[in-house]
Amino acid sequence: MTEPVPTRTPLPLAGLIGFRVELEPDVTQAHCILDIGDVHLNRHNVLHGGIISTLLDTASGVTASLTVDDSGMTPFTTVSLNVNFLAPATHGEVRAVGRLTGGGRSLQFIDCTLRDQNGRLIATSTGVFKRVKARAPEQSTS
Repeated sequence: MTEPVPTRTPLPLAGLIGFRVELEPDVTQAHCILDIGDVHLNRHNVLHGGIISTLLDTASGVTASLTVDDSGMTPFTTVSLNVNFLAPATHGEVRAVGRLTGGGRSLQFIDCTLRDQNGRLIATSTGVFKRVKARAPEQSTS
């Protein structure tokens, strides 16, 4: 198994939230890594469920894209995502890793795990992702 490599194309949401995406095309896996900061915590000082869901969804969607090409940029949209929140995370690094479990030409089935830096399981997800046509870049009207 090779080490994951950073994506070649930036993902705007990753920049906004502060996570990075790494690819393992040879095993069709994407990783989303977040160093938890105060901004990522909910009012109980644990990692916010929306951030957890975003990491799982992104790792799963990019994993689905890797079934088409090694860039991880072929567009897929989330059809369904079921998330199980298993343990709190409060600091350090968390890593979501997607894994292809099945699918065909247009739908991919992805399982994903989120673990902390000690390997403790924080959350899991199962999702269905549908391949969609790439959208043309929007033209500026200004």
